[in-house]
Amino acid sequence: MEKATQISAFVSRTTKQLLERHVRASGVKKAHLVEQALRHHLEALQELPTDVIVHPKLVVSRKSGEAIRRQIEAGRPTPALVGLMRDGD
Repeated sequence: MEKATQISAFVSRTTKQLLERHVRASGVKKAHLVEQALRHHLEALQELPTDVIVHPKLVVSRKSGEAIRRQIEAGRPTPALVGLMRDGD
């Protein structure tokens, strides 16, 4: 077994809550969970093509954000989505 070394990082309050919720529910130790998650993520970044990586947080301009909000509020599927969903018929 490799010798452990300590690292330090700041995480959002939400991430900390998710971590603690999972630890309580599963009984796994925080250090083990962080080690496995970090290793899994880094290996995926090495193995997967960069164009298939979807980051958990997307940053958009105010203009793009407003356009997204309008589409969500409208509740109507775009023609492209309708075509995609009908493709299997």
